Amino acid sequence: MSATADKFARLAALKPARPAPARPASLRAPGEEDALGRVLGAGVARNQFGEHLAVRNWFSTPEFVDPHPVSLGLLSRTRDELLSRRARAALADPTKWLFLDTETTGLAGGTGTYAFLIGLAWWDAGGLQIEQLVMRDFTEEYSLLYELSARIAARPVLVTFNGKSFDWPLLESRFTMTRSIAAPTLSSHLDLLHPARALWKFRLGSVRLVELERQVLDAPRLGWHRNDDVASALIPQYYFDYLRGGPVEPIAGIVRHNQMDLRGLAALFCKINGLLSETPSATNEMESLDLFGLSRFLQRRGEPERAHSACAQALNSGLPAEFRPKARRDLALMAKRRGEHARAAEIWQELVTDPQDGVYACEQLAIHYERHAEDLNRAAEFALLAVSKLRRQNGTSRDPYLAARSARQEQKFLHRLARLRHRMKIGTDVPEALAISRLAGELEAESLYRQR
Repeated sequence: MSATADKFARLAALKPARPAPARPASLRAPGEEDALGRVLGAGVARNQFGEHLAVRNWFSTPEFVDPHPVSLGLLSRTRDELLSRRARAALADPTKWLFLDTETTGLAGGTGTYAFLIGLAWWDAGGLQIEQLVMRDFTEEYSLLYELSARIAARPVLVTFNGKSFDWPLLESRFTMTRSIAAPTLSSHLDLLHPARALWKFRLGSVRLVELERQVLDAPRLGWHRNDDVASALIPQYYFDYLRGGPVEPIAGIVRHNQMDLRGLAALFCKINGLLSETPSATNEMESLDLFGLSRFLQRRGEPERAHSACAQALNSGLPAEFRPKARRDLALMAKRRGEHARAAEIWQELVTDPQDGVYACEQLAIHYERHAEDLNRAAEFALLAVSKLRRQNGTSRDPYLAARSARQEQKFLHRLARLRHRMKIGTDVPEALAISRLAGELEAESLYRQR
């Protein structure tokens, strides 16, 4: 062997060996003194960092639903563009997904907050396999985190509900605090809170997972109920009571609560996946407010055709009166982007009298008649109407911020009127053009006088 080859061989020998993927730890029955393990029906798992409890259950509901490729759409657009080939492959493979929900010793996070229960779930045999890692004492945290790291290494696509803001940052800080277990690398992280808020906030207001189960997922039909559920605010206190020698039964209630959260999380993913699929029947029986939320979500995702269809269907399905102007405004903007300027103008005409969008509708109509219909008189009429509306608003409002904003808008319209007056042929015999031009000049002069 040459000297160079010998050097490279010695360097290669110094490289750390790549660890083999960890398999789920085998469980042993808890001892007679382990009251919590026996009440939970848990097994005791052991690894190089110690022991912890593991509760394993398989549920037939929610059933596995073959995911649509739009799971990529649950990520932000900037994130989509940065996805590696490996991450896209993991997203496309449901066996690489891991649903996660934690129960902690506090709801504010921070380095003093522990995740004493880590709930994990994945699709298996057409149903949902759930494994819950429970630490009986703070000394078992390392064992818990090591087991979590092994699970994420096998399934690196994390699916959570508010996990990007709470669960995962908390776990990352706990990994850092160990100084011996590196935080695992995720291929992707799908946080369902954000699409759920976009889809259902108009109808529900609150998009807590419990409310979504009741109002969207139809939990009774699935045979789910939370009649004896534990309030989230009480969970930290129940765990501290247990650590002080208190009863173990409340911890069993926390484990059931976590199980329901994981099942609800999986069912919510299936629901969102169905709504974002191309199946036409997916939106047939939706509430009008849900259709409106879906339309806005699809707009942000860059799917204008489906967004337009959902918005039109929402209006036809009896959208409540307070949301109809917003939906019509969205339809008008989508029609404008599609190049359907006449259709957009028709919708803006309906919004001219709206107290919220009337000024904006006038501006859009002024633009339409100046640039597309080439009717300068009509363009000036709507610009004048907008100035009149703004001055009426200023006369009835005492809000200084509204007054300043209205003044800026008024100046924009006066500049538009000045341009239109310049384009009009002042020497024409058409009285309407002369009257509009003269009125525009008077408004501009009045505005200059008010500014002195």
